[in-house]
Order: sequence, then C-alpha cells, then structure tokens
Amino acid sequence: MCCRYYFADKEKELREIAAEAAKSPLARKFMLAATPLMSSGEIRPTNVVPVIAPGKNGQKAVFPMRWGFQIPGHSLVVNARVETASEKQTFMEAWQRHRCIIPASWYFEWEHLVGNNGQKKTGDKYLIQPKDSRLTWLCGLYRIEEGLPVFTILTREPSDELRRIHDRMPLILPEERIVEWITPGARPEAVLPFALTEMYLEKQSGQLHLEHFSRPAP
Repeated sequence: MCCRYYFADKEKELREIAAEAAKSPLARKFMLAATPLMSSGEIRPTNVVPVIAPGKNGQKAVFPMRWGFQIPGHSLVVNARVETASEKQTFMEAWQRHRCIIPASWYFEWEHLVGNNGQKKTGDKYLIQPKDSRLTWLCGLYRIEEGLPVFTILTREPSDELRRIHDRMPLILPEERIVEWITPGARPEAVLPFALTEMYLEKQSGQLHLEHFSRPAP
C-alpha cells in the first residue's frame, strides 16, 4: 500500500498536467528506455507518470518519473513510511530536499482479511479519494537513478474508517499545500498536520467504468 492508483484524463487539470510532462525532455529519454509516459488509466509500479516537483529555480513544475526506487539486493521500493523516512538512509536526502506530489484521480486498496486459520487473504478492491474532491494529491519522494528521476509514495497510519481495509494509507495533501510540500527549503514536518484523512470509498465490482465512481454532491 499504496501500489495502484488511477489517472483519469477526463479531468481537465490532469490533462494539463500530463501535457506538461509530455513536453519535458525527460519524456523522450524514458521513451528511448522503452518506458513511455502514461497519461491515463490504472497506474502500477515501474510505470512512468506525471509528477509535480520543483524546477531548476525551485518553482512548481511537472516531470515524467518512474514509480519505484531500485535498491540493490531488494525488491522495488514503491512506498516509504512517513514516520521513518527522515531517519532511513534510503530516504533521508529525499525527505529533506526532494519531495514531490503525484497527481491522481483516486487510489486503489485491497481489503486485507484474516481467515479463521489465521492466514491473511485479500478481499474486495476499493476506490478511494479525499471526501468532496475530484483529485488526489499523493505525497512522495524522488531521486535520480541512472540519469532518470524515480519516485516513491509516502504512507501513514490510516484513519479509523480506512483501518478496516488496510493498516496504511497514502499521505495526501490539499491542493493549496502542494507548493509548500515540494519547496526544497521548507520543513516537511510543518506540512504533515494538513494531511487529509476523510476519504470517500467505493467498492469496485467488475470492470472499471469511470461514470460509476460517483459521489454525493458536496
């Protein structure tokens, strides 16, 4: 967790973000590396997607990045715990200077269950996004590997509502906190109290149809 999210290009703001990422010289570099930029659909680890991060002058910009840190001798690292990111060697520098936002429509989570025999099993798949919102701003960290940017998504303790599904949830911020989060000189700890925890959940059944993910009007 979080290991899947959805990028719906029917949302104007997401289309504009994807278009900006496509203009980056990095998009061509990823294409040459046989990992083209994805601008819609269900996103999985190793996919290259639009990510918001500071530009050369520290301003808000959009870049293609690949999901997952490659750690020698370990599996792909797609998540980092917000509670320990500032202390672990893998994430320490990124926590201080290389923070990013991964724009999404919503993220997916699978219900984690424990059977009568004590064995863990996977239950229903849920679509989750902040309450009264059409977009989800996932917090992440990024770094450069072999000349290309890669990112990981930060996770935190879940809200009481989400705890019945999973023991973690992504760190999500309101849009007005994006610039503060990605600014290299800012203190990330100061932004954490603004994290969103009230979520709208919908169980996914069968093939995904965007029109089925509807919420009551705010």
